[in-house]
Amino acid sequence: MADLFSRRALLISTALIGLASTAGAADPLKIGVIASYSGAYADYGKQIDGGMAVYLAETGGMLGGRPVVFVRKDTAGPAPDVAARFAKELIIRDKVELLVGFDFSPNAIAVAPVLTEAKVAAVVMNAASSVIPSRSPYIVRTSFTVAQVSAPMAQWALSQGIKQASTLVSDYGPGQDAERAFQAVFKAGGGTIASAVRVPLSNPDFSAYVQRLKDEKPEAAFIFFPSGDQPRPSCAISASAGWTPPGSSCWRRGRRPTMRFSPIRATIRRG
Repeated sequence: MADLFSRRALLISTALIGLASTAGAADPLKIGVIASYSGAYADYGKQIDGGMAVYLAETGGMLGGRPVVFVRKDTAGPAPDVAARFAKELIIRDKVELLVGFDFSPNAIAVAPVLTEAKVAAVVMNAASSVIPSRSPYIVRTSFTVAQVSAPMAQWALSQGIKQASTLVSDYGPGQDAERAFQAVFKAGGGTIASAVRVPLSNPDFSAYVQRLKDEKPEAAFIFFPSGDQPRPSCAISASAGWTPPGSSCWRRGRRPTMRFSPIRATIRRG
């Protein structure tokens, strides 16, 4: 796995060196950014932009000796068809030399064939489904996989003497990855899974799902949702059921009360 990552990193590094050497020093490096800038998931785009801005502030706005120009495309959340169309537009019409961003796994997966056909490299900065790098040799990921942060929750639960748990996840790539990772480690440690519930990604009503968990009375529940619409109502319903997710936080921004979870990955003990 480390060798695979090293080869991909070398591929991207070589591509960037090529971008620097094939253009004059004064020619801007056009980079396409595909991310969410509006709607419930707008924070993803802001955070991706913020990270790039911090780095470019240290390099004087230059990469490989060239000034950087970003061309941004707003997917407003998981929208694979839109992401693929944006990738084609950025490469063909806007003539970008590199694509970055990709907050949602379905978007990154949809863009992979476009990258392979155009032979354009992409840096995935958030999307965490484990299969993404395998979809194109032109993809490198600098973030993480959901399994990396889900398996330790099972280890923690077992260390607390928890032997039975239910799982509740969003029904898309990362949610399924989180479910599998948690269950594999939990079962290997002697735990049992009472139930495995998957929630549609677009469904904000969690009352029936939370009630199901409450009726089953597992010792714990492992929950995974992406940030955006889903965590807020699920947290409110869980709190009304007598559960308080550890690691969650609610605070007031200006005059508007805001709950933020990015994302919920918590083993919740029954109160």
